Amino acid sequence: MTMKIIFIINPAAGNGAAIAKWRKFSATIDLPHEAFITQSSGHAFQLVNRLKAQPGQYLVIGFGGDGTMREIASAAAGTSDLFIAAVPAGSGNDFARTFSCFSNAQEIQRYVESPAGLATDIGQVTGAAEQLFASSSGIGFDAAVAQAVNHSRMKRWLNKARLGKLAYFIFVIKTLFTFKKFSLTVEVGDAVHHFEEVWLATVSNQPYFGGGMKISPHASPHDGQLELTIVHRLPRLKLLAVFGTVFSGSHTKFQEVVQFSGKHYTLAVDRPVPRHIDGDDGGMASAKEQLEFRVSAKQWQQAKL
Repeated sequence: MTMKIIFIINPAAGNGAAIAKWRKFSATIDLPHEAFITQSSGHAFQLVNRLKAQPGQYLVIGFGGDGTMREIASAAAGTSDLFIAAVPAGSGNDFARTFSCFSNAQEIQRYVESPAGLATDIGQVTGAAEQLFASSSGIGFDAAVAQAVNHSRMKRWLNKARLGKLAYFIFVIKTLFTFKKFSLTVEVGDAVHHFEEVWLATVSNQPYFGGGMKISPHASPHDGQLELTIVHRLPRLKLLAVFGTVFSGSHTKFQEVVQFSGKHYTLAVDRPVPRHIDGDDGGMASAKEQLEFRVSAKQWQQAKL
């Protein structure tokens, strides 16, 4: 049976740069394929969900950023006939740092000649609603920065000049002096841990977040585990030093950085705190709710390159 190739393109990814990249890329494709342009948030999920009801095997290639790939992987979870890969065209592209991605049409041709899949974990967070995440989800400072960056005009301008990471750095500095630290209670197995003056708590299914920062160096999407990273009791200026080491993963040497590895966590905060899910705005974590993080029982098939 011939594998069908589906492209899902998010024209808003990379602050609009993705559609121009797609036009250039599509001119090099000499394979039968279908292409769908997403119209809104959630459209990629709907498109993949429809494929699940159709017979045959599909290679689904997301042409966008981390939010697009989260939707695609989430919709593909629980089926063995959809094989997922990316052509990175977003701002952060953390998905493509760990999961399968194509850089040209020739690589796609070679893959479909001998296709294979790799069962891959996906994280699940349950609060007011249930959501799946491919890379990471968390609360605190990093989520506040992500919200500020994603809603700023500056990001669009800098992305056009290929200086997107500068926007993140600028808002790290800005948020550093305005963010209010919080108290956190974490349940891991039978143990309960309390943390004060918390900057962030991030649950990771793979090492990267924030456009290449190696927040969770040992996280793997193939071990049935999630890593929780907590940063607390850091003076504001020392937090900058920690962020400077996250790209190499050496931030874990700081005593104010605590990490856990497990299948399930419950997090509770003492005040409303910003949330993120794969770098996108996840709203606010309420002091009245508990956030439960676990590895979903449903895996998705990564295209094994």
